[in-house]
Amino acid sequence: MIHKPSAEEATELKWRRSSYSSSGDGNDCVEVASAPTTVNVRDSKDHLGPHLGFTPTTWEAFVTYTSER
Repeated sequence: MIHKPSAEEATELKWRRSSYSSSGDGNDCVEVASAPTTVNVRDSKDHLGPHLGFTPTTWEAFVTYTSER
């Protein structure tokens, strides 16, 4: 699900930047914010832009799959 948040909603979520995301300028990262029923992912360069929402089960499967690679 892609969601375009309001400015208020975007600031209510507590976004965390991945410790594995790094580049020369430090801005090519993804950020993740957990909510009770959704794990949200966004581009760190666009704080007010859209973000993806995953169910916790789907996010857990993605993280498990990518960590096994």
